[in-house]
Amino acid sequence: MEQLPPVQPAAPAGDKKGLAIASLVLGILSLCGSLVWFCGAPMSIVGLVLGFLGLKSSGKGMAIAGIILSGLGLILMIVFIIIGFVSGPILEQIQYDLLQSGY
Repeated sequence: MEQLPPVQPAAPAGDKKGLAIASLVLGILSLCGSLVWFCGAPMSIVGLVLGFLGLKSSGKGMAIAGIILSGLGLILMIVFIIIGFVSGPILEQIQYDLLQSGY
């Protein structure tokens, strides 16, 4: 009898664990980038999207951590923007007063 070559198993379905890892990395970076809105906003939004897509993978914990960190980065960015708008006129007045007093 002729010996047949071994049959290779079918490729496993895509796990999408990379999406969870990317979400976690972007979540961490969005916390650092939250001070600068044009860096923090895109990282936070993409991190949230990848986190929700990565929930269906085996890296569910990393996806959840990425969602939490990205959401926190987005919230911090909004808080920093509000603080900037509120404190801008106050700092401008302080600077004007210092210049008028001779310092």
